Amino acid sequence: MIETTILEYLHKLPDSLQQEVLHYTQFLLETHTKSTSQPQKKRQAGFLKGTFALPLAEDFNEPLEDFQEYME
Repeated sequence: MIETTILEYLHKLPDSLQQEVLHYTQFLLETHTKSTSQPQKKRQAGFLKGTFALPLAEDFNEPLEDFQEYME
């Protein structure tokens, strides 16, 4: 049923749009086969914790001198 409906609509389109439909269906097939062929790993929250720790200056939370005129 759905295939017949798609074909009916496809035959009503001009050639240039039929070409676009072809490209889109190829894209859908490629992305679908990639997603089904490669099992996705389950994400684990916090696995990078501590990886990007930077040393912070002692006065990190102090106001910057450059912005003193705006803070008055």
